[in-house]
Amino acid sequence: MSVIAKKVGRNVVVVGTQWGDEGKGKLVDWLTESAQGVVRFQGGHNAGHTLVINGVKTALNLIPSGIMRPGVKCYIGNGVVLDSTHLLKEIAGLEAVGVEVRSRLFVSEACPLILPFHAALDVAREAKRGNGGVEKIGTTGKGIGPAYEDKIARRALRVQDLKHPERFATKLRELLSLHNHVLTTYLDAPALEFQPIYDAAMQQAEAIKPFMADVSRELNAAHLAGENLLFEGAQGTLLDVDHGTYPFVTSSNCVAGNAAAGSGVGPNLLHYMLGITKAYCTRVGGGPFPTELDWETQGTPGYHMSTVGAERGVVTGRYRRCGWFDAALLKRSAQVNGITGLCITKLDVLDGLTELKLCVGYKLDGETIDLLPMGADDIERCEPIYETMAGWSESSVGVTEYAKLPVNAKLYLERIAAVTGVPIHVISTSPDRDHTILMTDPYKVS
Repeated sequence: MSVIAKKVGRNVVVVGTQWGDEGKGKLVDWLTESAQGVVRFQGGHNAGHTLVINGVKTALNLIPSGIMRPGVKCYIGNGVVLDSTHLLKEIAGLEAVGVEVRSRLFVSEACPLILPFHAALDVAREAKRGNGGVEKIGTTGKGIGPAYEDKIARRALRVQDLKHPERFATKLRELLSLHNHVLTTYLDAPALEFQPIYDAAMQQAEAIKPFMADVSRELNAAHLAGENLLFEGAQGTLLDVDHGTYPFVTSSNCVAGNAAAGSGVGPNLLHYMLGITKAYCTRVGGGPFPTELDWETQGTPGYHMSTVGAERGVVTGRYRRCGWFDAALLKRSAQVNGITGLCITKLDVLDGLTELKLCVGYKLDGETIDLLPMGADDIERCEPIYETMAGWSESSVGVTEYAKLPVNAKLYLERIAAVTGVPIHVISTSPDRDHTILMTDPYKVS
């Protein structure tokens, strides 16, 4: 008796391997051509994914980038902290330009809510750090960290609480009392009132109820039905609260393994890990950055990266610090994510530089190390070890075939793969969706 195997879906996890802003949004949108669902599994509206489709730019913060593909389902998993005001604003913005959202968006009822006092705490703490002479973390001030704190302390209001007004009110009073005490007593900030917060939440609840779902159940059912899923990370590996440049990190786990916990699927359903990395490095906000260049002086390589790469944060508008490619950093990311293959983005930004440097390791306390240490204190003391390579003058903008890249660009990419030990499977040569070189299809790797 023969048994016909049932087709099940194949799933890809997309994670940033640097300090975020690697271009994950474009790649998620591009890869969604092979997927039926896209899942966001951590972070909040502090993330910013910019897509350029047919020359039109769209910025997303909460809703998965796959929303720009008609018919693709988008899931916000339990690992995300949700600002309902921002979510509804983002939905309205997409609908205003003709994107159909309402039949395709599913929000986990287990998502912790970001409420106005979370943002107030975030802003007041950062101000106190600056006034007290302690270096600022570089938070976006959107309440992400305080919302995660409430989650871990087991006192968070969650999306499911919006369905129960009396329960919501009871929990809100208790939580507001606690945070108002901190705001007024320790942070010299004004208290917030209960009624405006409650009224706004109840009004938003009616708009959000149609999107509420058991995302874990939905994803497992989709997988068994043969659908391909794409798991979309926010921020980057070096901002991970455990594995990043602590304490200059975000408040969630950005690494690939959290795609399982942050969405409610088993780790056996994560089949391929795509690490997104720029052809150089950037960082926004505070914290150590070993390969940082002078990016504010005209005529310098750092200024070239900053201006040609349009290096400003999607969410904050802050300029990103720029520096040489750090292969030792990428080795650390490959280790903690289990990277299957790399996608190199913004290769075209390096066009016109006559010389490039590649960090292959560090000197720390007189010893040579080839892996970025964990924690900001040690990283601050690292001295990069560079290899120098020739740049290229030819344009790589919009190239879609590897053979047509400038010779020195190919040598640069090959050296990155050799030093890091991770194969390059995808190359992006502009922000446009179609300006992508596919070396190996993540959905077809056995």
